[in-house]
Amino acid sequence: MIAKLQAGDYVAIAATARKVSAAEMAPAIAILSNWGLQVVLADDLYAAENQYAGSDHHRSQAFQKLLDDPKIKAIFCARGGYGTVRMIDQLDFTQFCKTPKWIIGYSDITVLHAHIEKNFGIPTLHAPMPINWQADKLHQESLDFLKDNLFAGPQTISFAPHPLNTNLQEIKGSLIGGNLSVLYAILGSNSDQNYSDKILFLEDLDEYLYHIDRMLIALKRAGKLAKLKGIVIGQMSDMKDNAVPFGKTAEEIILEAVKEYNYPVVFGIPAGHEARNLSLILGSNYQLKIGASLQLVPEN
Repeated sequence: MIAKLQAGDYVAIAATARKVSAAEMAPAIAILSNWGLQVVLADDLYAAENQYAGSDHHRSQAFQKLLDDPKIKAIFCARGGYGTVRMIDQLDFTQFCKTPKWIIGYSDITVLHAHIEKNFGIPTLHAPMPINWQADKLHQESLDFLKDNLFAGPQTISFAPHPLNTNLQEIKGSLIGGNLSVLYAILGSNSDQNYSDKILFLEDLDEYLYHIDRMLIALKRAGKLAKLKGIVIGQMSDMKDNAVPFGKTAEEIILEAVKEYNYPVVFGIPAGHEARNLSLILGSNYQLKIGASLQLVPEN
């Protein structure tokens, strides 16, 4: 496990995908400073090339500098959107493996989570990003939960039972996954993970229901769903449908895709694209506990 943060540590903010502004990042810089951290900004953080935070080369070089700097203890990805997959193959993780640090983010940052777990076995943090810390978007519980994970160590997530939960049983395994659309996009690449004996976490936003089905069928045909320990589903938010309805919710689509398997499928993890987005350490071992409330308990 990566070392806990302490007051005085250096942390960085980098943009691997969509562009950001100084005004959007100011609240996060203030919050991190109030946590007692020294905040470093990636080179030319506010660069812009169409939707991106500068060219692929610029984003990769700025991120590389932070990966290589041993004094940086965590890198907060500024926001998602799209673009991390365009630069991932330009990164060299040699120094990062010698002095691992937290890589923090979600959504498009799933590329980094998957690539690092697959190739180096180092945990990363699926968690709110600086773009979410603006006053009109800030969810205090999620921010506090992130801070606790960083400063105190891995935290247990508790959540309510869901009527669609299936094959409930206690399991242990390494937690992988993230955004379903991104996992689909990296199938067959050097970032594509081994799913066997893992607990798979999925979430997504603003997708057509037929596309949710298509992505799950692609994962299934690639052999990704057959040998899991279990699936935990986060927020499937703002799903879209066609004029002719698909006929199933995102949750029902997931259940249909894995109906022949005997592992637990659990819904309602408070993580994803909604305001309440509790941090998960991907590439780390968790136990799913079943009771009046369900729990994902980290194995420290």
